[in-house]
Amino acid sequence: MSRTEHVFNPDAFADLPAEGTDQTAPASAPPERELESALRPRDLSEFVGQDRLLDNLRIALKAAASRGESLDHVLFSGPPGLGKTSLARILATELGGELHGVTGPALERPRDLVGMLTQLKAGDVFFIDEIHRMPANVEEYLYTAMEDFRVEVTLDQGPHARVLPLTLERFTLVGATTREGLLSAPFRGRFGLFERLIPYPTEDLIRILERSSGLMRIGLDSKAAELIGSRSRGTPRIANRFLRRARDVAQVAGSEVITLELAENALGRLGVDENGLEDMDRRILHCLANTPGQPVGIKTIAATVGETERTIEEVFEPHLLRCGFLQRTSRGRLITARGCEIIGVEPTASDRPGGDLFS
Repeated sequence: MSRTEHVFNPDAFADLPAEGTDQTAPASAPPERELESALRPRDLSEFVGQDRLLDNLRIALKAAASRGESLDHVLFSGPPGLGKTSLARILATELGGELHGVTGPALERPRDLVGMLTQLKAGDVFFIDEIHRMPANVEEYLYTAMEDFRVEVTLDQGPHARVLPLTLERFTLVGATTREGLLSAPFRGRFGLFERLIPYPTEDLIRILERSSGLMRIGLDSKAAELIGSRSRGTPRIANRFLRRARDVAQVAGSEVITLELAENALGRLGVDENGLEDMDRRILHCLANTPGQPVGIKTIAATVGETERTIEEVFEPHLLRCGFLQRTSRGRLITARGCEIIGVEPTASDRPGGDLFS
């Protein structure tokens, strides 16, 4: 079954209870899920950062509207939490259609797509998250839907089988992936727009935090915003998660403003250090430091720290690589001299700049 997404209206926060009222009542505050939805930008003007990507989308939307055509199919790639789902919602709003969403792993057979595709109306957006995890046969079934806006359904079996062609409305497929390289070349080639989201600079995260704190109705000190933004791995989702926990600390402390001290308190409780590293990041680095100068395979790291290989590769490793705390080689992972320094370990000769295993 298809699932229609609606952007949450932040005006719903107008009914929040005044200070001093019973905060334990069920209707005293919006549910956390609604709050998370409210923090998402509603249109391109509210979306912070990714300026080149936004300019490209504006041009594509305006050009498609002037021709009276549907927007080309769009593929968003990049690390988790950078706004791929939010952009899909925004595109549906800009096109005046509805968002129908599904995840790649949920599409096990081509037949699963038929009901979804036939319910799409002109201008609708069909959003597939984790599109790289779709089975190959489902991916191939989408080819004609994307190019010719039609699908074929096989009725009956054996000698009585027949094919029923179905015409689709002109929709826009939006795919989101954290691993673009896993998409086949023929499938990737059917997208008209390719946009990669990159980690956000601290300045953009500060703007996002200021907007989010306003929707949460909690004050945010500028130094606290800078602290949270600098430790959020360049990811808005993480920044908003840290902000929600800082809000909890501030409310328990009876403060209407998240100060620098309260933000430091909240991040300390989450185990986030001055380098933006969490406990699992430090455990990974310590695992590598235990075998100085020798590459460690991802399977060994996963078994040592008690985390899955995929989570290490997609969640923790990108930040450690960007910060220069570890290196990836064909034989495994190596900790760098900088990585040794932040966990308080003396680097070996091979870890130091210019060193090697034989120096």
